[in-house]
Amino acid sequence: QVQLVESGGGLVQAGGSLRLSCAGSGRTFSSYARGWFRQAPGKEREFVAAISRSGGSLDYADSVKGRFTISRDNAKNTVYLQMDSLKPEDTAVYYCAAGRGGVHLGGYDSWGQGTQVTVSS
Repeated sequence: QVQLVESGGGLVQAGGSLRLSCAGSGRTFSSYARGWFRQAPGKEREFVAAISRSGGSLDYADSVKGRFTISRDNAKNTVYLQMDSLKPEDTAVYYCAAGRGGVHLGGYDSWGQGTQVTVSS
């Protein structure tokens, strides 16, 4: 498994931007696909974005397409989620994950502790 630590969350006004980072440990970092998920209060954890091991394949939830960008820097063992044009409905705890990849929770077996993102209207 890979150990993951998220950072970059916070409070932002609607229309603003935040950049989340997820640092991973271990020499096999580049062997894993990476994903971002989020969980709002009272809701299930949902897929946000995913990136393949090489970074050549990207997936996004329809709700964030055109606003969020996932990227990775294997040399720094870090994955990023650039979030622009934020909306109040983006408010959630954001989790990064590592594993086989895809849009389902079951595709990942390592998870970070989460970082809170709050978007005010």
